[in-house]
Amino acid sequence: MVEMHEMIPGKRFDRYHELGQYAFGDKLGLWIVVPQQIIVEVSTCIIYMVTGGKSLKKFQEILFPNAKPIKLTYFIMIFSSFQFVLSHLPNFNSISSVSFVAAILSMTYSAIAWTVSLKELGKSEREVSYGPKSEKISDNVFMFLSALGNVAFAYAGHNVVLEIQATIPSTEDAPSKKAMWKGVFTTYIIVALCYLPVAFIGYWVFGNGVDDNILLTLHRPTWLIATANIFVVAHVIGSYQVYAMPVFDMIEAYAVKSLKYNPSTLLRVCVRTVFVAFTLVVGMTIPFFGGLMGFFGGFALAPTSYYLPCIIWLIIKKPKRFGLSWCTNWLCIIVGVLLTLTSPIGGLWSIIKSAKTYHFYT
Repeated sequence: MVEMHEMIPGKRFDRYHELGQYAFGDKLGLWIVVPQQIIVEVSTCIIYMVTGGKSLKKFQEILFPNAKPIKLTYFIMIFSSFQFVLSHLPNFNSISSVSFVAAILSMTYSAIAWTVSLKELGKSEREVSYGPKSEKISDNVFMFLSALGNVAFAYAGHNVVLEIQATIPSTEDAPSKKAMWKGVFTTYIIVALCYLPVAFIGYWVFGNGVDDNILLTLHRPTWLIATANIFVVAHVIGSYQVYAMPVFDMIEAYAVKSLKYNPSTLLRVCVRTVFVAFTLVVGMTIPFFGGLMGFFGGFALAPTSYYLPCIIWLIIKKPKRFGLSWCTNWLCIIVGVLLTLTSPIGGLWSIIKSAKTYHFYT
């Protein structure tokens, strides 16, 4: 994606759909890319709504264990209030500071999660099991498929990479891809350093009883776990905007160019308020973190992150048949298609299973 941003001399593909249109044609490119990208960004925002609400609820439960329980629905609404305000910032550059703070806090709460987990080693009151979570083979298969979707979701930041790269100045001597490659390379090293210790140490300490969000499993020391959960909230507040901004851009551009609305403050306020309200309602209705990640990770994020860029690369670059580039891209396409076909099944199973014991808007 980074390489394709300026692969045509004198042209920058500042939006994912522009790259798709160049590869597939103006109309077909729009229909292939835009619906998928919208699903990705909307679903990610919904998941962040749920994550923010659950982390706020955990924060309240830790600091005030004897207080009357408050419904998760209310915490999701509290989280959404931040988004109703931040969504009216004009563009990506205006949220750069929010995004930077979110990234720092992400690394911090990840470090807290695995260090505190290590401290809990051997202190668990319940027996730690590393075997299959269910006695039913079918349940374990569905959980495995859902987990693949979780992994796909975790490493699927490519959907907004062109929009982010578009904010970087570019000249012949210093093309934007040089700076962007440094950013991407550094980012994925940091992501691995954050995720892998949490995954391995969390499973080592708690076994298959660990929660989808490990910070919901941890309870001591209370002040540190409470702090980590607030860091999660701050992180997803910024991350929500990173995925929401391209949707605002697309909807507002469509309203002005196709529906002939005047570009105005009223249009901006209406579009952004309705979008946040929509993600709020869906998040309150189905607040199943793991199931949502598994379903949307495969159904929405796998196509736009794992094989659509490879298909576009093959069409535009036309690498040598059976060469390294050709084989690597086809391998990614096959794996990506398998993820798309299988992961949503596991995610949907997880949502249905959770819904059996769930009362809406509790």
